[in-house]
Amino acid sequence: MDVSVLGPLTLRQGDQSAVPSAMKPRKVLSLLLLHDGRMVPVQSLMAELWGEGPPRTGLTTLQTYVLHLRKLLAQALGVPPAAVARDVLQTRPGGYALVLRYGQLDVHRYRDLVAAGEHALEVGDERAAEAAFRRALSIWQGPALVDVTPHGRPLQAEVARLEQSRLTVTERSIETRLRLGGHQEALSDLASLVVEHRFHEGMHGQYMLALHRSGQRTRALAVYQRLRLAMTEELGLEPSAKLQRLQQAVLASDPRLDYEAGAPGRGPVVA
Repeated sequence: MDVSVLGPLTLRQGDQSAVPSAMKPRKVLSLLLLHDGRMVPVQSLMAELWGEGPPRTGLTTLQTYVLHLRKLLAQALGVPPAAVARDVLQTRPGGYALVLRYGQLDVHRYRDLVAAGEHALEVGDERAAEAAFRRALSIWQGPALVDVTPHGRPLQAEVARLEQSRLTVTERSIETRLRLGGHQEALSDLASLVVEHRFHEGMHGQYMLALHRSGQRTRALAVYQRLRLAMTEELGLEPSAKLQRLQQAVLASDPRLDYEAGAPGRGPVVA
């Protein structure tokens, strides 16, 4: 079974899809998938479907959605609904759990690759780390559960956790790429990222460093000035001391900012 939540919701066995067309059952399925074998309380599922004011028939309606999901899973897997209830979409005390084999869900593969990247960094293999981070990010096919909207509070919390992980891994991937001397290659990604994340100082700093190392010092300083203007006008804040030191280093053409061929692991970033 091929199951994806890092982008559109997909649950497929061969050419058979088990994703319901109606939005409320899709939300139930999504919340169960994001908990990945752990019991999701009935209260959480009802809160996802109806917020703080579920109807009196809410529990019965939820049970109907679960039965519908079991039928779809049974059709896709080619097994009786009773087998699905026993082995896949289980009723547990207080709620339900959807049990998948490890590796069927795209989040499994994503987390394995992130862990591999972090381990490679720990042992000093930055090339392997950067490759693992890139492969992890390539699993994403858009915002998590992009076609399951609007998210209730339970789904919002789970999606926010995934999206924060994606942002962190993106930053780690680019940081590693810069240490390996890939500053010109990183420019197009960073140009897009600083537009998407207007106040992310870490990514703005990476963009400034990549521009400086590519011989574009004026543009690097312009990136800082645009961020500073937006922060002061919209947030009433100045950029962090770390970013200010980076700006001063770019102004001074500090040689410590330059990439040292043959020593990527020591590629300096002003702290």
